[in-house]
Amino acid sequence: MAKAAGPVNVTRDNGSKQTRILRADAAAIAEAASVLRAGGLTAFPTETVYGLGARADDPPAVAALYAAKGRPSFNPLIAHVRDLEAAKRLGEFSEAALELAKKFWPGPLTIVVKASGNDAVCELARAGLDTVATRVPSHEVAQALLAEVDFPIVAPSANRSGHVSPTNAQHVADDLSGKLDLILDGGSSEGGIESTIVDFSGDTPRLLRSGGIPRAAIEKITGTLVAASKSEVSAPGMMASHYAPRARIRLDVRDVRENEALLAFGPKLPANANTARKVLNLSESGDLTEAASNLYAHLRALDLVNAHSIAVAPIPNEGLGEAIRDRLQRAAAPRDA
Repeated sequence: MAKAAGPVNVTRDNGSKQTRILRADAAAIAEAASVLRAGGLTAFPTETVYGLGARADDPPAVAALYAAKGRPSFNPLIAHVRDLEAAKRLGEFSEAALELAKKFWPGPLTIVVKASGNDAVCELARAGLDTVATRVPSHEVAQALLAEVDFPIVAPSANRSGHVSPTNAQHVADDLSGKLDLILDGGSSEGGIESTIVDFSGDTPRLLRSGGIPRAAIEKITGTLVAASKSEVSAPGMMASHYAPRARIRLDVRDVRENEALLAFGPKLPANANTARKVLNLSESGDLTEAASNLYAHLRALDLVNAHSIAVAPIPNEGLGEAIRDRLQRAAAPRDA
């Protein structure tokens, strides 16, 4: 049985909150919806990672979300909705965008379009841009929560800004306890890596972030995607330094150095692997889907051994490997970038 849902207790400043963790049954989901309606913050599972939710039409709630994460307000948020029809009320979908949505929604795909003239997603949530990022999650808890409310929910990953994304409720509590009202515990996220983001706001579709749907699957519908510039921040997850543990990251290693932990991939380990402070393998069989699912949990676990750095074995740059490498490259970027 889940804990009994208590009265809604929402603070709209930066003061400490009493964060509750509830098993994500019907009563807890209804309670989470009440928290959101009142302008509070609720974390919930999606098929990618756990999201930190606020109502998208409420600027003070969105401001509280930015403050809880320590997220720069120039970094826009994704608006989560229940279905395509709800998404179409937020922005102007081209035929190509509609075709892509019908193919991959619900699922780990975010579509950026020109925003409609309404305030369903406030300007603060859009970081002042004339575009809006929309997504229809497939996770049953996220779907049930969206069914309980009559507004979009903005929901970046439920972690400190720039830190490793959370894939279970404890990860959320470790980063944000005292800064949000409620965490819906729906077990571990299966996908383990964020959504792919495609921008249809201009003349040519652009890939803003690789993610849970491989580029090749999208390009079968859109044709070749243009990559966004490295200096652009027009969607979540585009900052140079992101998804980072405390330890430094060393990529594509062939050997393990002194005082390093090892993030391995596949059956063959780098030289000196037996000297690592701790070894975790994303997938001993070399399966990229399994690797994506394990990525953030393994990074968090290796970070706990207080190694000087985390050595990462080579990951193929194909399929989901492109998204995994993107996250690792951002985790390895200079922290002042």
